Amino acid sequence: MSGPAIIIHYHLTYDLWIALPLSCGEDHQVTQTQGPRLSRHSGPAQRHFEAVIPVIVAAACVGLDRWWSTAGPLMTALLVGCLAANLGGTARPRGQASAARALLRAGVVLVGLRLSVQALATLGMAGLGIVLLTVALTFWLTCILGDRLGLDRGLVTLVAAGFSVCGAAAIAAVEGGVRRRDRDVALAVAMVTVFGTGLVVALPLCGDLLGMSDRQVGVWAGASIHEVAQVVAAASVVGPAAVAVATTVKLTRVALLPVMYLLASARDNAAAPEGRSLPRLPWFVAGFVVAVLVRTLDVLPASALATADFGATLFLSAGMYGLGLGLRARDLFPVPLRLLLLCGLSTLVAAAVPGGLTLLTV
Repeated sequence: MSGPAIIIHYHLTYDLWIALPLSCGEDHQVTQTQGPRLSRHSGPAQRHFEAVIPVIVAAACVGLDRWWSTAGPLMTALLVGCLAANLGGTARPRGQASAARALLRAGVVLVGLRLSVQALATLGMAGLGIVLLTVALTFWLTCILGDRLGLDRGLVTLVAAGFSVCGAAAIAAVEGGVRRRDRDVALAVAMVTVFGTGLVVALPLCGDLLGMSDRQVGVWAGASIHEVAQVVAAASVVGPAAVAVATTVKLTRVALLPVMYLLASARDNAAAPEGRSLPRLPWFVAGFVVAVLVRTLDVLPASALATADFGATLFLSAGMYGLGLGLRARDLFPVPLRLLLLCGLSTLVAAAVPGGLTLLTV
């Protein structure tokens, strides 16, 4: 097996093995690594059945997207999870959420096989500069504004990571290294989905008003919009050329996920009462880096890459379903007005910086 496959096989098996037996206990309001847990009254058969449900839902969402074009399987799975959480009564499907988290981490590793150094080089210095400046400024300014607004530090860090890199997937990737409450994760995911959807509508219209070319709109969309599916949706309004450019730019932002994890962890450690410690990369972020190197070396056949691409979509969709299970309306509302203000300002930075740079340099 290839390096990424070995990493996924070992750690996914380990995560699924321990997620179910350890799910008999009390929830913690503030946590670094633990996710939602199963009821102590659930038997082994019930726990294993719940672990399979995210995969079934993800497969259905992928199939639906291929049969009938939707907002993308990831966003569809997030919506299904949200509906299940709000319409499924008072019981929380804890085993599903634990399994979904492990699958999402495996999906992050497989996403690395979509990237190569050669593909990133096609953007040129101007394109890479736009991505780096946008990510850096969005994360930095969001953290500063959030702290000034008096919001919880963990919530601010999650919002900054999601709005600057790749939306809900980035939030899910960094939340294990940040001191946060479960409600913080749910709020950050909800905000990145809502504000990203707003950009899907606004950005193509603004590009047309500014007289941007298809390539310029593609660069702008890829460098500013939060979710991959949202980027594709916005660029599709313009045309195929914009979609190709936007996807490449967006994946370049995704390549910064390991850096974002380290930044988020370092920010959290800086405020830790017990003092600072060096942040360590979790297995799935390290696996992502290995996967990028494997793709760069071009040692895998096309069939293996196609399988990995499907696996990445399937696992990430399962992970989005798990995140949706945490979006319970009664836990989210009322949304703090300071958070809405922060997300609006963060979205403005994420859109204005690459938009201006694109007009000047591309």
